[in-house]
Amino acid sequence: MTPVLELLRRARAATGPLARSNADVRNAALEAISHALTTQRSEILRANEADLAEANDLSPALRDRLTLTEKRLHELVRSLDEVRSQADPLGQSTFLGRGRSGVAVSRVRIPLGLIGIVYEARPNVTVECAALTLKSGNAVILRGGKEALRSNQALLRVVHEGIDAVGLPRDAVSLVDTPSREAVIELLRAVGQVDLVIPRGGAALMALVDEHARVPVIRHGRGVCHVYVDAKADEAMAIEIAFNAKTQRPGVCNATETLLIHEGRVGLLAALGPRLAAAGIELRADGRAARELSNHQVVSRPAAQEDWDTEFLGPILAIKVVSSLDEAIEHVAGHGTHHTAAIVTSDEPSAERFLAEVDASCVLWNASTRLNDGGELGLGAEMGISTSKLHAYGPMGLLALTTEKLVVRGSGQVRT
Repeated sequence: MTPVLELLRRARAATGPLARSNADVRNAALEAISHALTTQRSEILRANEADLAEANDLSPALRDRLTLTEKRLHELVRSLDEVRSQADPLGQSTFLGRGRSGVAVSRVRIPLGLIGIVYEARPNVTVECAALTLKSGNAVILRGGKEALRSNQALLRVVHEGIDAVGLPRDAVSLVDTPSREAVIELLRAVGQVDLVIPRGGAALMALVDEHARVPVIRHGRGVCHVYVDAKADEAMAIEIAFNAKTQRPGVCNATETLLIHEGRVGLLAALGPRLAAAGIELRADGRAARELSNHQVVSRPAAQEDWDTEFLGPILAIKVVSSLDEAIEHVAGHGTHHTAAIVTSDEPSAERFLAEVDASCVLWNASTRLNDGGELGLGAEMGISTSKLHAYGPMGLLALTTEKLVVRGSGQVRT
């Protein structure tokens, strides 16, 4: 038996006790993890520094994702507290009525079971996903990127300390510390053991999933996110939204990668272009946008066809001038990844049409794409942002980690 299959066997055995556990016990585990995160932050940061010391070949965006700081650990503690404060999703019952025979029919919310999560250089995901799966009564197998191995191992020790403190099985949260591609394939093919795999990553990971998945998958895929500045946009608002959507944190999945500007608003590049350039953003522009930028001494490079389909995950922004709302919607349909798209306009009919017709997990009107986040939207902590449509679409929180079963109560009824 391979190490991954042994982890799966033990994790599967933990699903029963976890599903039967009391909400107070699961909340106490989260509280203990939160406390351990605080008391062991020095050890965690040292492990992270060791990972960073060997990560010289990472892009600035991935290095930022890998980095843990005192502030980010504090944010993790706050995230744990938010999860703990949410209502227990398990056992919620909805009475559906009575069948023809008189039986009482209800739906009751239950855990999915054993979830596998594959992600890259983001050690915070280790804690956030452990918290959400514990709260929802699921066991989890975590497979992070090799760049974050020491950080993830340190964080797993913290999670296990919290689990041990309340008597839950520590195999409820496991870490695959084998960085091989074969380990991911084993998870994807573990029919009968893994109930769901959530891959969080780019095109290469999704291609691996497409080739090998035999278990249900909810993709948290590429974020080629768009902001469209409409003909009737407030110019000052459009500049602030576009600037925030690209620069607030360029290396994350809900950062904007393509800015679409109506030809009647191309003049806003006179103010926006220099701000983006000063913030270190490389601009890749079509002909009309490039001419406007050049008029204001802003350097850009010609946008290549592949730029419209690229998740840059860094300080690069593609800019295209469009002639109509129709063209903007068509562009998002052809190049978006069902992640996030925003329109800036004062025209309600145009906004409502954009919101209705654009196929993305989150569409926004007069707001930054960076707001597509469970915490920012008041939905609580999330596993990530699903770009799949089945079962979950958008920020994936506690309820999305559960399903419902029918519970039927009778008094001797049989079918005739």
